[in-house]
Amino acid sequence: MNVTLRDHRLDDPAQSHLGFIDCDVHPYFRTPADFDPFLSERWREHRRTIGGRSRQGLAKTSLYPRMSPGNGMRGDAWPKDGGPPGSDLGLMREQLLDLFDVRYGLLAPLVGGAAAERNVEFGAAMAVAVNEWQCAAFCDPEPRLKASIQITLEHEASALAEIERRAGDGRFAQVNIPPRGLEPLGRHRYRKILAAAAAAGFPISLHLGGTSGHASTGGGWASFYHEEHPSYVQSMQTLVTSLVCEGVFDEIPDLKVVLVEGGFAWLPALAWRLDKHWKRLRDEVPALKRAPSEYIREHIWVTTQPIEEPERPADMLSTIEWIGPERVMFSTDYPHWDQDDPRYAFKVRLPEDWARMIYRENARALYRLD
Repeated sequence: MNVTLRDHRLDDPAQSHLGFIDCDVHPYFRTPADFDPFLSERWREHRRTIGGRSRQGLAKTSLYPRMSPGNGMRGDAWPKDGGPPGSDLGLMREQLLDLFDVRYGLLAPLVGGAAAERNVEFGAAMAVAVNEWQCAAFCDPEPRLKASIQITLEHEASALAEIERRAGDGRFAQVNIPPRGLEPLGRHRYRKILAAAAAAGFPISLHLGGTSGHASTGGGWASFYHEEHPSYVQSMQTLVTSLVCEGVFDEIPDLKVVLVEGGFAWLPALAWRLDKHWKRLRDEVPALKRAPSEYIREHIWVTTQPIEEPERPADMLSTIEWIGPERVMFSTDYPHWDQDDPRYAFKVRLPEDWARMIYRENARALYRLD
């Protein structure tokens, strides 16, 4: 592999690829009333008088203040009309779509009412409303933006109905499920939903986060956001392990899974460990016909942001080489404070064929974009 390293300077970026596909763009609503046009009168009244009941213990704020709406945003992404970052399509065009000639942006709404609602009937209604809102506020006026289907995982009937409703609708590119749920995603209780997504041609997008009600780490609740943030990767590792070991990919061979905003340098080590133990414990998981790493390479895609920055930049190329450059897709995480600029995200020059795949072609093929 012929690799050229460069110093990372603002006047000499390591990458300058424009015209990319952004696999993680966050739209936001101005007020919860934005969803009312897409809710029945029953659920509009419920939202106004009762409100949501998230599975986390704090009713009016996030578990860690850094995760609260507005606290994790770019300082220059606040619209002049006072709305939250991500709510102004014009500003999104100016700061992202037009600035970098973004060909397509995959929307990832972070509205917990749909996925983390204790009242699953209300959650199901909110999922439909969020999907309609994405189209009305973003995808219809801006065809470069593609929506993610929101579902309530714990309400199977509504989730299946929503996937079926959106199948064939070119405005939708994937089904979004939070990695942190009541149970690991590989459990049989979720199998019909995963199979429905695959049958409809939708990849599953697993954007980090979620409020399951369980502690965010295996050892309990973290004291600081500094501890909480690395635990996102742990939830991704648990999720991949569950999908592989529960035999999901053998049962649903067309299932495609995208891990969004969880990094990816941890993936080779997890695969090595799973392979090692599979050789000793394979009698316990007879459904696995192949080594776990083979399922991971075949069914798992990752997005770049927040990209790891090793002390030796060339180590990043070795990591991508193991995962497969055809399984890595670029993302910015706009408009969050740690958004990646496509010109400077990689501190090492990618081989040109890799750059084309990572910035554009992988997402174009996976999401069947023109």
